[in-house]
Amino acid sequence: MCPLPANVILHEVVLRDGIQTETRILSTEEKLNLMERLVESGVRRIEVSSFVSPRLVPQMADAEKLWMEMKRHENVLYSALILGRRSLERAMECAVPHVGIFVSASETHSRKNSNRTVAEAQKEALDLIGKAKTAGMEVRAGVMNAFGCAYEGAVPIEGVMDLIEDYMKIEPDELCLADTSGMANPRQMKEVLTRVKEAAGETPISLHLHNTRGLGLANVWEALQQGVCIFDTSLGGLGGCPFIPGARGNIATEDTAHMLHEIGIQTGIDMNRLVGTSRDFEKVLEKDFPAAVLHLPNAGSCDTQ
Repeated sequence: MCPLPANVILHEVVLRDGIQTETRILSTEEKLNLMERLVESGVRRIEVSSFVSPRLVPQMADAEKLWMEMKRHENVLYSALILGRRSLERAMECAVPHVGIFVSASETHSRKNSNRTVAEAQKEALDLIGKAKTAGMEVRAGVMNAFGCAYEGAVPIEGVMDLIEDYMKIEPDELCLADTSGMANPRQMKEVLTRVKEAAGETPISLHLHNTRGLGLANVWEALQQGVCIFDTSLGGLGGCPFIPGARGNIATEDTAHMLHEIGIQTGIDMNRLVGTSRDFEKVLEKDFPAAVLHLPNAGSCDTQ
């Protein structure tokens, strides 16, 4: 067990994972406004978009326009998700500084998500990572369904480790384990992280957790004790993979920040502003968000860290 980190980075994914399955298509202006509100709330890592076919994910159709028109604050890391060669080329054209490149540890999900076997997807990912690093981009190399798959059930840890060990040969800037199906539990989290830390060495490990079965924050707590200090979160708890049956949202930025602040871990986030941003975004999407903190009568006054 590691000492709890003094500071944690929340990698905000609402603009990509959070809205990708929403039927209400947001305008570029609405996305730009949301991004600025997040920055004003203290968020310092934002996943702006994926570069994917608009036919598959209509919400991402304005990716180039968004990157062209957004204000890039010096103290904020902006990122994009890459899904293939053309996706990377588009990101390069937009001068994206940080990219995520993921492979699923599940054969069934890999075929549904990318129309490739795991081996085929990994071969392409390694090539993309090499090209991205040559272009001067920072790269987070990720494993989807690292803790289980909605289609296949348990995912053998050896398969996850094979992908991680391949990644480490080309030295990514960060490793990310994604609980895409929301199947992780704290005991499993400890077991998987123990193995991955051995292979990762000094390379930072981040987690992309979904709250499908209500264990998201329990898994955060275990990961903190294993030394993880980068977590993907989504405003309001929005999100979910369109290729996963019964998928639910990511762990909520509000709930994660509140828990961290309560146990004395700094995030740099102002809860008053964050809650206000989330409640205004509820009005934009005309729906109530699942984040628990939003349903408290004094939600915005949880703290003002």
